[in-house]
Amino acid sequence: MLHNYSVNQLLSYAMLEQIWQHFLGPLVDSLRYATLTSYSWEAPRLLLLIPLLPLLFFGRWALSYRRRPRLAVAFVAGQVRRDWSALLRFVPNVVLFLSLMFGIVALARPQRTDERVVQTGEGVDILLVLDVSGSMELQDLRPNRLEAAKRVAREFTDGRVGDRLGLVVFAGDAYSVVPLTTDYDLLRESIGGLKLGMIPNDGTAIGSALGVATNRLRDSRSRSKICILISDGENTAGNLDPLTAAQLAHAYGLKLYTIGLGKDGIVPYGTEENGRPRFVETRLDETTMRQLAQAGEGQFFRATDNDALRQVFRQIDKYEKSEIKQTRFRNTKDYYRLYLFWCVGLWLVWLALKNTFLTNALED
Repeated sequence: MLHNYSVNQLLSYAMLEQIWQHFLGPLVDSLRYATLTSYSWEAPRLLLLIPLLPLLFFGRWALSYRRRPRLAVAFVAGQVRRDWSALLRFVPNVVLFLSLMFGIVALARPQRTDERVVQTGEGVDILLVLDVSGSMELQDLRPNRLEAAKRVAREFTDGRVGDRLGLVVFAGDAYSVVPLTTDYDLLRESIGGLKLGMIPNDGTAIGSALGVATNRLRDSRSRSKICILISDGENTAGNLDPLTAAQLAHAYGLKLYTIGLGKDGIVPYGTEENGRPRFVETRLDETTMRQLAQAGEGQFFRATDNDALRQVFRQIDKYEKSEIKQTRFRNTKDYYRLYLFWCVGLWLVWLALKNTFLTNALED
């Protein structure tokens, strides 16, 4: 008998737990303030009716006050004592108020929407090839050529969605800093960490830089492989001819954009020991840069100031858009049934209370 009693007790607990989880629990949870504020509402303006409910009860009292029958009973002064139980006559009105309030909440249609976005399509593989040679310290772009290029490269990274981006830097030698990745935070951090003199062998090895870029992109299966070369000088280092490197890159399906930085002629370059500004003469080999872009079926751009450089990147961003499609799935779930149950349940309680001692027989 003890064993059977324990099994029956466990079954009762399991049944009570199921009733709580599927019925009573959601009802109690629906009354929490955090639950109410988490909803979106189909008809939120209906909630404005709740503050008007007290006026409804006041009007009901005012209309019945004049027609209320009175029973004349004489009491001796000071003999009538007030009792707290007299407040119980307000219980039916409170129950009716709550029933109407929950009815309005149900009519306002509380909902929760679960939205899921699925991206489909194919991105673009883009490799930034940035010159970090000593000439990038010239100050015709503010604060200097390298810092201006870094700032705009980070802005360009912020505007890409679904693409793989990488980074190659070069001076007298060329190195791959960031492989193709969608970790844009890593790429922005790496761009921000670039500095002058990070490659000990100074010079401008454009051909070597294109060779490293080609090696990075040649195995890519992307529909579009882009290389953006940013430099301010002519090829003065490396063992690979730039034009040959550009033709090799094109053979592997790379599209080459070249950006020439800075002005030709006399430009500011730091200060002398006495604090006076120092100037040097510089020249961009624009012919070679144009030939490289032509060999890579891309385009050459000249950026002589910060705004022009920013416009160049915006133009490239417009040319090379990835085909990414977004599909949105919205699942909306209604919760008005919980409050409709409260409304009907409290209405039935109010009807039951009207047949008890809590109702004033003289009024009803």
